[in-house]
Amino acid sequence: MPRISVITPSYNQASFIESTIRSVLLQGYPDLEYIIVDGGSTDGSVDIIGKYEGHLAYWVSEPDRGQTHAINKGFARASGDIIAWLNSDDIYEPNVFRLVAETLDPVGGPYVVFGDCLFVDEQGRSMRFFRGIDRPLYRKLCYWLGWDIPQPTVFVARRVIEKIGPLDESLHLAMDYEWFLRVAQRYDFAHLGRILARYRVHGEAKSGNWKEKRELFYKEIHPIAQRYWMNLPLGQYLRVRASYFFSRRKA
Repeated sequence: MPRISVITPSYNQASFIESTIRSVLLQGYPDLEYIIVDGGSTDGSVDIIGKYEGHLAYWVSEPDRGQTHAINKGFARASGDIIAWLNSDDIYEPNVFRLVAETLDPVGGPYVVFGDCLFVDEQGRSMRFFRGIDRPLYRKLCYWLGWDIPQPTVFVARRVIEKIGPLDESLHLAMDYEWFLRVAQRYDFAHLGRILARYRVHGEAKSGNWKEKRELFYKEIHPIAQRYWMNLPLGQYLRVRASYFFSRRKA
């Protein structure tokens, strides 16, 4: 079985991080490298992480430059053939790693796999189903039409990170969106057709109150989309611009 490296960035998530850790370790996967990068939490998270120290390949709690930097620190340390990151308030469904290992081929491809996701509340109660859908690059640029790749369900071959590089640390909200666009320029995404993770919605999450934070997301995302759509074939470029124009008129 290929080695799977999972990175959990965390900062002051004592309410949820134990569920996250257990969802990784209870996969029972034979070659797991679990890395936790904590940003110097002061809420008891460190004590919780310490309980599982014997099952972790590496963990650290120290000040960093934010979530994106923490994930990149994990990328730099990860040695797995397959790599993913799971935020410290999300959880994996059972038996996900074996399914990924049977589908993602680090040598011959597919090199990127993802699945469906459940949105859950602070108590873990189901809120709504999020179906993952792979679409062409030009459609991925149309963030105003919705996003179809749930980040907690994404696993990539190590070669993907080696080819496209780490996350852009200048981004605070849209780092996964920009990174997935870079990935999509080189690699196809394979949808596994089942729920792989649960995404927790709560007030302290970056996207927890979407109505309040939507414009902040869009402000960061729009220049990224523009940068990519300028390089599209003319027909696709015109479709994206027309879609954006009509979305703004409806706003």
